[in-house]
Amino acid sequence: MADTTMHARDDAALVWSPPFDIELGWLDGNGHLNMAYYHVMFDRTVDLALDVLGLGDAYRTENKAGLFTVETHVIYRSEVHAHDKVRVSFQLLGCDEKRLHAFQTMVREADGQLAATSENLFVHVDLEARRAAPFPADGLTRARDMVAAHAAVGTSKYVGRRIAPLGD
Repeated sequence: MADTTMHARDDAALVWSPPFDIELGWLDGNGHLNMAYYHVMFDRTVDLALDVLGLGDAYRTENKAGLFTVETHVIYRSEVHAHDKVRVSFQLLGCDEKRLHAFQTMVREADGQLAATSENLFVHVDLEARRAAPFPADGLTRARDMVAAHAAVGTSKYVGRRIAPLGD
């Protein structure tokens, strides 16, 4: 998987959003996309991926359980401006009985430029007890199948990065 220019054809196994239009109200004083709206588009794509996994809105309603984001790390690689269109990918990197580890990319449609990445850890929660709970067996099986399918894409060099402490 290329890390600076990406194309959906290279990552066809992943879950991809439809193109998002950049709304003028989403721009900040610097004339580019405000950081909050990167998160909006990443989050909307998570919702698409959860639906593919059978762990989306219908699952939440029927099972009184859902996924909570417990950690996120966003890296901004290039500016997104008014009138750009972007697509967002979702790659499931790993799972266990209660958690999903995912990586997302945001790519400008016009030039395939990587605009941002988001790495996330989700926990499965019993919504009545408000505590972490194991996935149902079929949900865990679907997650493991998605991890296996997405593994063919490879792992981005941006996975697992952290902000290092600054020195004096």
